[in-house]
Parts: sequence; C-alpha cells; structure tokens
Amino acid sequence: MKRFAAASALAGWTGLVIQQYLIFYSRWESGASLLGGLINFFSFFTVLTNTLAVVVLSYAWVARDSAAKRFFGGPVISSGIAVSILVVGLAYNLLLRHLWQPEGFQFIADELLHDVMPVLFFIYWWRCVPKGSLRLKHIAGWVVYPLVYFAYALLRGDLLGQYQYPFIDVSTLGYPQVFVNAGGILAGFVVIALMVVGLDSFLKRVR
Repeated sequence: MKRFAAASALAGWTGLVIQQYLIFYSRWESGASLLGGLINFFSFFTVLTNTLAVVVLSYAWVARDSAAKRFFGGPVISSGIAVSILVVGLAYNLLLRHLWQPEGFQFIADELLHDVMPVLFFIYWWRCVPKGSLRLKHIAGWVVYPLVYFAYALLRGDLLGQYQYPFIDVSTLGYPQVFVNAGGILAGFVVIALMVVGLDSFLKRVR
C-alpha cells in the first residue's frame, strides 16, 4: 500500500499547489498582498483538512520512523482526519457544488480536494490504519477541530467582512441562521464519526 499512499499524497499535494497558485495569481493580478493570499489559502477548512490528509499519506510513504510519523499515523489522529475529509467532500457536494461551475485548473483543484482525496484517504484509512482502538470518547476530541475552525472563521469574517463559505456568511444570513447551519454540519460530523468508530470495531472483529 506504500505506492497507493504515495500516489494519494501526490494527488493531494497537486490539488493544494494548484489552488495556492490560483489564489496567488488572482491576488497578483489585482495587486493584492501575496502574504494575504497565503493566509486566505489556509483559512479554508478544505485546505487545512487536505493538508492534514496529505501529511498522513506522505508519512505513510516514508520508511523512516519519527515521532511525527507515529503521531499522524496513529489510529486516533488518522481516523479524526478521515472523518473531517469525508465531511469536506459531503458538505461541498451537498451545499456548494451547485453555486458555481469552475473551469480549467480550478476544476482540477476542486475535484482533487473535494472528491478524489476524500475517497483516497478513506481507502487508506480502511486498508492501512490499525483497527480496534477507537472509542466513543475520541469523538469529543475530533469535534474540537471543526469547532475551533468555526470560531476562527467567524472572527476572521467579522474583522475582514469576508466569510470563506456562504453558509456561515453572517452579513447575509445573520447569526441565528449561521449557527443553525453550523449545528447541522456539526451533527453530520458526529454521525460520520460514529460510523467510523463503528466501522473500526467491525473491521477489527472481521480481521
């Protein structure tokens, strides 16, 4: 499976590099700060989660052992990332895909980050991550990541007047609707997390 991990990591890095290039190019054309473009790039939940996924896959491909490899490759961390990237794919396809029609390199980046990587990382999780150690208590740790991101996204949006996703755009929807939307996504996150924990137990028994 090392070849699979390497190919999956390459797909993820390719999507991230293309997306970063497109953001840089857009800001360069408009005369905006490239540093601001880098901050904007890492302000997307999609980008952060895909970055975590490709780090896990890259460490899985590298033979040399290290504390970082053990951390990212551990079942609890890898499983939490699997839940997050599945949420990325589902949220994009259910809530955002119909809002625009990307073309060219943007289409390639979108497909890689929202469709290809969730599938590839889930396959990696299914086949390569040791099973049997997940417990319901781990879900409480996993939800910290989207909660912290949501708080950051609201603070950033309030300061800059720019929200990364339309379903958390307070200026358009207002706080009550934004919290309802976020609550729905968080509920979906927990459901997927429960399924992953259940699959972990099932696969352990089967194997």
